[in-house]
Amino acid sequence: MPTDACQWFYECESCHALLRPLPGDCCVFCSYGTVKCPPIQQGSGCCSGT
Repeated sequence: MPTDACQWFYECESCHALLRPLPGDCCVFCSYGTVKCPPIQQGSGCCSGT
């Protein structure tokens, strides 16, 4: 997982489905990961600096 950026798209290695963030989430890490992305964890907002 990148520590300074979000990932908006991810292609599943098994089925090749293209994952996108769910409504209200900033990136695929926040939507599908077990933890939120590093910018959210640090309280700095998700990649937009908000």
